Amino acid sequence: MGRTIEFTETVLRDAHQSLMATRMRTEDFKDALNLLDNAGYRALECWGGATFDSCIRFLDEDPWERLRFIKSNLKNTKTQMLLRGQNLLGYKNYPDDVVEKFIELSISNGIDIIRIFDALNDIRNLETSISATKKYGAEAQVAISYTTSEVHTVEYFSNLVSKITEMGADSIAIKDMAGILTPYKAYELVTELKKNTNLPLELHTHETTGMGSMTYLKGVEAGIDIIDTAISPFSGGTSQPSTETLDVLIRESGNNTRLNMKVLEELASFFQNVKEKYLKEGTLPTKMLSIDPKGLIYQVPGGMLSNLYTQLAGLKKLDKYEEVLKEVPRVRADLGFPPLVTPMSQMVGTQATFNIITGQRYKMVPNEVKDYLKGLYGQTPVPVDETFRKSIIQDAEVITDRPANHLSDGLPKIIEEIADVAQSQEDVLTYALFPEVGKNFLERKYNF
Repeated sequence: MGRTIEFTETVLRDAHQSLMATRMRTEDFKDALNLLDNAGYRALECWGGATFDSCIRFLDEDPWERLRFIKSNLKNTKTQMLLRGQNLLGYKNYPDDVVEKFIELSISNGIDIIRIFDALNDIRNLETSISATKKYGAEAQVAISYTTSEVHTVEYFSNLVSKITEMGADSIAIKDMAGILTPYKAYELVTELKKNTNLPLELHTHETTGMGSMTYLKGVEAGIDIIDTAISPFSGGTSQPSTETLDVLIRESGNNTRLNMKVLEELASFFQNVKEKYLKEGTLPTKMLSIDPKGLIYQVPGGMLSNLYTQLAGLKKLDKYEEVLKEVPRVRADLGFPPLVTPMSQMVGTQATFNIITGQRYKMVPNEVKDYLKGLYGQTPVPVDETFRKSIIQDAEVITDRPANHLSDGLPKIIEEIADVAQSQEDVLTYALFPEVGKNFLERKYNF
């Protein structure tokens, strides 16, 4: 008999984040929670990532209430969220006390597994999150942000996993946000990682470039324990491979799963109706359902491709699309080869767009890129050329230690700022992550 491969279902988080900018409403999935709970999943990824921001910015839903509602309807399945380490769910580093309080509240409101990653794979930005997750009793799953460059070798990731294991992670995920981990490279990578850790190993990829299912199969052959999939109506394209497809393939490979195909069929029927609704109203663009091999050429995540396309369309500069795509790898090289994942993907994409639209490289530079070059996001994978750095930030101080060391406790000040509106600790953290949007949301919620 083979091994039992576990599944994490992404339909309530990464699937709709990748396909339709995280716009799925609680009203549209609430009647599927019983089915999701009885399908045989290890975990249901249902919070974190962009869900928090989307709830308060676009859906007018309280993300904390959404989490509590989901948890109250699950008896057999763990809840899982994605957390950007010291960035939490925002786009900057937050003080340690804010990070710890957010994690404490996430767990007390219903989260069982927190997948923690850092966009630069700078483990110093993971310390507080791992410690707090374990302190408050959830599983600390630490993810490596997979990318390719002159330094991002199998040996690099193997050493990284050794360090993460020593830091106290409970499980490890390979996070391939762009769908660029090829099947044979996956086999090589997983085989090597298994030598350096005895922790459960989970593989996350996207079908963006058309290789996701094959990558999973080779990963399973090499020893992967858990895979991330999406129920078929919300799979494929920039989302994850199909849950039902992988269930069949893994069983035929001689391994086992805990999934119930009858329940999966009911889930697929339910979410097909949800998908058709979003297609009809235009929330789900059909472009996101197709495969785009440009991800292999330019190493650009699917969500970043769609954002660049939309951004250029708004500027009436779609004729510059290919030029911007070609500029992305050049900007990434200038910035020390950061993995293209939030918030780095937004920084690199915006800078590439500015470089092409203005006709002069680095004539316009966002403040976030300047902060990155000052060391405020962490250590770059490859040292940045000092002449280039000075051309952008002149003689500004560059920090080399843990960025959060330069942030003082933030909660007392935040509590004071939001005292007139906040009615719970969760309200305070909503404001802490997204001050202006968060306060506007709370004012609407409490009819101020």
